Amino acid sequence: MSMATRTVLIGSKVGLHARPAAKFTQAAAAVPVAVQIAIGESAPVDAGSMLAVMTLGAEFGTEVTITAEGEGSEEALDRLADLLASDLDAA
Repeated sequence: MSMATRTVLIGSKVGLHARPAAKFTQAAAAVPVAVQIAIGESAPVDAGSMLAVMTLGAEFGTEVTITAEGEGSEEALDRLADLLASDLDAA
């Protein structure tokens, strides 16, 4: 089984803090595969964990990599990458 990977720039003006992080982690926790997120060469963290995602310190425009393995991972990462690229803090 191969690992699916997406690289995306954070689209939320405030980065992955508060509301954008909550929206992303809820979506990540809802997909049928375990998803991890990382910045650069840093150790990946659980994308479904609000605390772990916020500790990344991902600001607007930061390039992050999300990964998952298993059936449905390609589709899950497509949806999550779209979320990360959008402004999740917009009303």
